[in-house]
Amino acid sequence: MSMFGLGRDDDDRRGDRRQDYGGNIPHGGAYPAGGGYPSRYDDDDLHGAEEEAARHSGGSGDSSFFSTILSAVKQRKQSLADEDVDEDDAVRQHKRFYDDKDDDDADDRSMGSAAAMQALKMFSSGKSENQSQGALIGIAMAEASKLFDQKSSQGKVSGEASKESAVTKAGEMALKFYLKSQGSNSGGGGISGDSDSKMSGLLGLASKFIK
Repeated sequence: MSMFGLGRDDDDRRGDRRQDYGGNIPHGGAYPAGGGYPSRYDDDDLHGAEEEAARHSGGSGDSSFFSTILSAVKQRKQSLADEDVDEDDAVRQHKRFYDDKDDDDADDRSMGSAAAMQALKMFSSGKSENQSQGALIGIAMAEASKLFDQKSSQGKVSGEASKESAVTKAGEMALKFYLKSQGSNSGGGGISGDSDSKMSGLLGLASKFIK
């Protein structure tokens, strides 16, 4: 047998072993791209977030648009879990956009933070029928989409801001809220417990900021 044939056989056997670990792994290795380790958080928890966003968006975005944003948020889930959450700034941005209307030169980060806090407020007040992680992220994305369209029509959006970025920031901030609430709820060891305990942790976090 030629050296080239042997090389192909070896490649085939390695391919078979890769299949044993769950099929094609485009990034190499047995772990997801980015974090190097399997995620502690189940992407199934975000299932339906794009449809939830489309329902709440008031026509400012469809499920395809939000699905693209959600994919970007999912890719950063592991790193977002390790980032600090500036709740005080989110509260300030929410007050600025939703209460004071002091919102000239709005950028994507501030709109995203305000929208995520608005989603948290809707959860804490019982205005969301679907009390799930996916619903929280979906509502945050929808609020950011509506907020961007509103401020853009008023000429109040900064030149560097984009709708996609504002919606992404909202989804990321909402996910960080959720992950922080579950981390404290489970002693820092990741998300655990049933759906009721998960949402109680989120609502407990909301009660600290929402008056």
